[in-house]
Amino acid sequence: MTNEVSQEQYAESLFGPDEVLNKVTASILEQGIRDISIVPGYGRLLTLLVKSMRAADALEIGVLGGYSGVCLARGLDKSGRLVSLELRPEYAELAHANLRMAGFGDQVEYRVGDAQDSLRQLEEEGRKFDFFFIDADKGNYPNYLEWALKLARPGALIVGDNTFMRGKTTDASQQGNAVARMREFNERIATDPRLDSVMLPAYDGLAIARVKESS
Repeated sequence: MTNEVSQEQYAESLFGPDEVLNKVTASILEQGIRDISIVPGYGRLLTLLVKSMRAADALEIGVLGGYSGVCLARGLDKSGRLVSLELRPEYAELAHANLRMAGFGDQVEYRVGDAQDSLRQLEEEGRKFDFFFIDADKGNYPNYLEWALKLARPGALIVGDNTFMRGKTTDASQQGNAVARMREFNERIATDPRLDSVMLPAYDGLAIARVKESS
């Protein structure tokens, strides 16, 4: 028997409990929803990134129960706004309830339906954003990246979660559409000349890219 823990477990053990986010997680499980929220370590990173760049307008694609929404909203100042796109109305309702519980209900706007329809509408409205968080259907990650580039202010950050898909993207035997599209997203993050980027290999992978000022 060994007492060895993973690097991720050790890192998480250094931080105290987060009562608000624990309530969000509990509410997801109470609804019988599989909890696939961003991991706590990357949630803290979202808050840090949003706060560090002083983002005024953030956009997330995929909300589940609002865990990532709380993390993003924590990084905004009082005048900052979060737009959240979600396919399923029951998820959007749960997320909004949790954002209200966390004190950010007035700072978030939910748009329900196909995300690409919502993104097209945002483009027609002339909306621009400083920060993007992508955590939705994996087969559309390349499309969401392109939309983020269209809606980005110069210097905006684009973050994508689950870039390893629990080992599928690194397994050559996995050739499904979602895996292929995630590989395409990862390659685009790494090579698109409009972006400066990094891939974090902890947990299930996180891509972070900055839109170049000249883009």
